[in-house]
Amino acid sequence: MGFGEWCAPMLVSFSVALITYNIIISTNVPLNSMPISTISTSSSSFRRDPIVQMPVDHPKPRRLFHTAVTASDSVYNTWQCRIMYYWFKKARAAAGPLSDMGGFTRILHSGVPDQFMDEIPTFVADPLPAGTDQGYIVLNRPWAFVQWLQKANIEEEYIFMSEPDHVIVRPIPNLSKHGLAAAFPFFYIEPNKYESVLRKYFPEDKGQITDIDPIGNSPVIVDKASLVKIAPTWMNVSLAMKKDPETDKAFGWVLEMYAYAVASALHGVGNILHKDFMIQPPFDTEVGDMYIIHFTYGCDYDLKGHSTYGKIGEWRFDKRSYDQHPPPRNLALPPNGVTLVTMVNEATANIPDWDAYARGSNS
Repeated sequence: MGFGEWCAPMLVSFSVALITYNIIISTNVPLNSMPISTISTSSSSFRRDPIVQMPVDHPKPRRLFHTAVTASDSVYNTWQCRIMYYWFKKARAAAGPLSDMGGFTRILHSGVPDQFMDEIPTFVADPLPAGTDQGYIVLNRPWAFVQWLQKANIEEEYIFMSEPDHVIVRPIPNLSKHGLAAAFPFFYIEPNKYESVLRKYFPEDKGQITDIDPIGNSPVIVDKASLVKIAPTWMNVSLAMKKDPETDKAFGWVLEMYAYAVASALHGVGNILHKDFMIQPPFDTEVGDMYIIHFTYGCDYDLKGHSTYGKIGEWRFDKRSYDQHPPPRNLALPPNGVTLVTMVNEATANIPDWDAYARGSNS
């Protein structure tokens, strides 16, 4: 079975014209009448040819994208969104007036406003009907995007889909080009490995299995018109995958990511794979030229600064440690320092009333 809309292949005919170039010297315009630039040897002044101008640097046209982050109203999602939005604003300001970074929206899929509506630009979306997500709350993400794209006034022509646990390290340019979206390749999204499962949603007549890119919906920069088509398919494929026991077992917590990759392929939207889009500590240890720190994994170190991943370290930072309450200000750093925690500390130091928020008196 297949999903999405398809465009039939287009047959384009090319005509070949034989063009003969002739050099024509007009008797009406003698060569000696053409203007010539002359430089006076007695003066530093010079006269320019009025036809041949000096090159002018024109600013590159802006291709604005709108950053969108889906979130629930949980404490866990909310404190991450507040930190994420703080660094989004800093990156956009640092980029200057010619930045491709446009507006920002938190798509809150709780169905009701929360107390941070004035702090973070927010669109309130309805959650899926009770029981539909089967405890897999991420299924609300594609449904939330469908609502936002249908109802919100989005001025930008591109959408950057991000997540609460993204910290923007430096200004992000619009990495999409030539009709292709820009996405990060995940090593654990393996279409070839799961071809037999994916063929339920991406039949052979729709293309090769390699047409499904190893991506999720985030981080992705895609043109708005394409995302309007992809989003409903992404939602329907996600729901169908969750209902199928074989698919649900195969994909687990990354099911919705596979669904986006399939939906993108069904609509013929290819992706430029940018490994430099983000890093994921502790596996990646250098920020370098990356744009985002994705703190999905726990970071454990001994007191000498050596990673002890897989074993709780003498020092650790794991977002899951703060699922019921926000992290406090001034988290301790390991001996060698960690950029991520330094940035978390800066955000919490500058977001108003964070101490009261972390104590639970402002949450």
